[in-house]
Amino acid sequence: MIRTGLATREGTAADNADAAKVYKLTDGTVGAAVIDGIGHGPHTSATAPLLAEVAARISARRGPLAGLLTASELIADKHADGKEADAVAVAARAVPDDGITVVNWTGDARAYGWNGRRLELYTDDHTVGAQLRANGVALEVAREHDNWLRTSLARATIGTVYTAGIRDQLIVLTTDGIHAQIPADLLTGLVRDHEDDPAALAAALVAAAQDDTDGYRDDATAIVILH
Repeated sequence: MIRTGLATREGTAADNADAAKVYKLTDGTVGAAVIDGIGHGPHTSATAPLLAEVAARISARRGPLAGLLTASELIADKHADGKEADAVAVAARAVPDDGITVVNWTGDARAYGWNGRRLELYTDDHTVGAQLRANGVALEVAREHDNWLRTSLARATIGTVYTAGIRDQLIVLTTDGIHAQIPADLLTGLVRDHEDDPAALAAALVAAAQDDTDGYRDDATAIVILH
């Protein structure tokens, strides 16, 4: 049996550009997708739920790589006004009696796994900042480039949508409104406190995101999958 939880909360901007969807097949297979729209325009907010719906449904049937690439096709062609929505995303497929949850992602949406003792990050952010850190650039310099995306959903290809297989029983998918605005020790503590209740964990994660020093709080979205 696979149980899930989903929660999202609008940030301090005018609208919620995040979206998430969980879709379950008749055999119990779960497809899940978290979308983090780039920007906060009305077109982005309107398109994000469609991207999540498509990605989750296709992920359940064909796997998360197909899910994200199919969602990508919806926004790959620039709209006539040049303002077609774009996003980063993470999607997962969990199959009953299968010990591995397959995850695919593009951009800086994340997937974590919890085995009852430790919370492990299984994705790497597709940002210039992350690339600089991986190549030994000083942290204070790399940090200034964390908002520069190296890829996005609209530009996704097989080569830019990465794959991870997670054996942990608890999977957490997040937008950066959670993992960038909640300290790592608090994130781990929330998972430990709510590891048996996916809905409660998802709600706790989005509620824990706090305003930064400038008073800004990003949209926060999480999906929790528990085998």
